[in-house]
Amino acid sequence: MSLLRMQGLVRKEALQVLRDPSALLIAFLMPFVLLFINGFGMSLDAHKLKMAAVIETGSETTNGITQALNASPYLDVTWESSVAQASTALDTGQVRGILVLRQDFAQHLARRNEWPAGAQLLVNGTDPNTARLMQGYVEGAFAVWLEDVGQQQARAATSGADLATRYWYNPQLRSADFIVPGIIGLIMSMTGTLLTAMIVAREWERGTMEAMLASPAGMAELIGAKLGTYFVLGMGSMAMSVLITVGIFGVPFRGGLGALALCSALFLIYALAQGLFISTLTRNQFVAAQLAFLTTMMPAMMLSGMLFDIASMPVWLQFVTYAVPARYLVSALQTILLAGNVWAVLLPDICGLALCAAIMVGATFLVTHRRLD
Repeated sequence: MSLLRMQGLVRKEALQVLRDPSALLIAFLMPFVLLFINGFGMSLDAHKLKMAAVIETGSETTNGITQALNASPYLDVTWESSVAQASTALDTGQVRGILVLRQDFAQHLARRNEWPAGAQLLVNGTDPNTARLMQGYVEGAFAVWLEDVGQQQARAATSGADLATRYWYNPQLRSADFIVPGIIGLIMSMTGTLLTAMIVAREWERGTMEAMLASPAGMAELIGAKLGTYFVLGMGSMAMSVLITVGIFGVPFRGGLGALALCSALFLIYALAQGLFISTLTRNQFVAAQLAFLTTMMPAMMLSGMLFDIASMPVWLQFVTYAVPARYLVSALQTILLAGNVWAVLLPDICGLALCAAIMVGATFLVTHRRLD
């Protein structure tokens, strides 16, 4: 490799980026827009769940429960006079659940210090996650009420155990702290691959790649210049995404910049090489863009662990996820941001990223030839 030729090729790539703003739009505008839309729009939290409540008898006890439900920031309670009216609202989708306090509620509570059989919660189970959230919110409101009236202490004394719960890494249980790092992995998959897939495919269409192949530069120099130039753009895009994640979404940063830079660099080398691989095979911008989205967006969203727990997937599909580089990046980002430099987790992710990058760079060299056919 000639250092002088490499300098010339890098200068050529830099001038092309400055003259054609599409690369800058892909590197900075697209991640900015996607991060804001998905960061604010994609959430596993549920607020102001609509619920109907039916109280068949009024008493001081039920008044306390009413106040606890109204005070919950997660429930939007409407009070119905009969179960039939509440059932109609549930059938039509106006509410997600119904709480019914039977006439014997107060009497049953006075006899036994446990969850009253006179209270019934009916939940729309079409969305299991929302159904579980509503159940938890209602039980939480009951727990607040029981604590106010001293029943919680009586139950704890009866059972002989007092469970104290502490949540590590995400004490507020904000789904954004878990999802947004995964969104960064999704965005970097798309951005890194599109940067080289679209740009190189355009060179094939315009004929400039023919002139490059006719030059004295070797294939290693051509590929290295493109990877190096767009690597700088990709790292800038990653830095911007992390700053938005920490500054705007409030996700903590408990790890080190070195670990973050290493994981990001290895993943970007893979993504950029994948874009070169796609563009070399297709030599068409439209086809290259379709393949880039197909091979990055869906695997990164479904098989990286950003939304769905990999351990809950079938065993055969868990093995498939090892072939998805976004799995390692998402795991590394969540660890660095939320837990810190936990090397027992980061080292396997780094090794996976390095192996994927080496395989993709090697595949790119194999399909790139100094000929036009």
